[in-house]
Amino acid sequence: MSSRDDVTGHLVGQPVPRGGESADESAHARSAPLVPGHIAIVMDGNGRWATRQGLTRTRGHTAGGKTLIDVVEGAVEIGIRHLTVFGFSTENWCRPAAEVDFLMTLMRSALRKHRLRLHANAVRIRHLGRRTGLPPALISEIEAAERLTAGNDRLTLTICLNYGGRAELLDAARGIAEAAAVGTLDPAALDAQTFARYLYAPDLPDVDLFIRTAGEQRISNFLLWQCAYAELAFVDTPWPDFDRHHLRQAVEVYATRNRTFGTLTDPGRSTERPAPRRQPCTSTIEP
Repeated sequence: MSSRDDVTGHLVGQPVPRGGESADESAHARSAPLVPGHIAIVMDGNGRWATRQGLTRTRGHTAGGKTLIDVVEGAVEIGIRHLTVFGFSTENWCRPAAEVDFLMTLMRSALRKHRLRLHANAVRIRHLGRRTGLPPALISEIEAAERLTAGNDRLTLTICLNYGGRAELLDAARGIAEAAAVGTLDPAALDAQTFARYLYAPDLPDVDLFIRTAGEQRISNFLLWQCAYAELAFVDTPWPDFDRHHLRQAVEVYATRNRTFGTLTDPGRSTERPAPRRQPCTSTIEP
């Protein structure tokens, strides 16, 4: 998918809605084929958006927080089951202390303000990343939101705070080494499925569609393991201007992709486009 403001294409032939959806339209979207099960988003461009408008960077982060709620509700309408967003990376601690403090306060207040609204939409909230280092007040809000929404199953919103893909893999490797050292894991039996059990959220499915806003074209240490076969979408729209309609457009283009997961298709068998594969084959590579 090229870097552009408007992501063209249509999900199962339906036009992109520009107003409120009816119950029938929403139900159709949830039942439509080729909807990605897991979308990951790098919410980029808050600071640049604010600077272009002569505002402080913190105003950009505040606007980005409002965008997130609209996008989550749009994901519910479409029928996405998992939405994972990059809220604060392990590298973001290098930003100015005043900005870091603002972000921690903003995330704490956003969780407190919106958890009931998300709960009403049957959204489950969960945190991914290292809790060590996060302010105790923020951890308390995370835990309160997780407890409140634990039984919801319409959409799982995973918020990555103090998260890094390399950090996750290093922590998994440490866990595996510790298990091998005490004799509960045979290193010779280690495979991808076993390794995945040591990730922060072993039940988090692989990413189907990876979206990054604001024009940058890199994954920035986000969900390195889970994005192995993700379709990538880089859009120029900065995060504060992104909304549920942009999300739907990205999903519609995703629906046109042919995902082979490294396998081959035989063009001589048919002139029709092969049905996209939904899951990768189980690896047969021996350790």
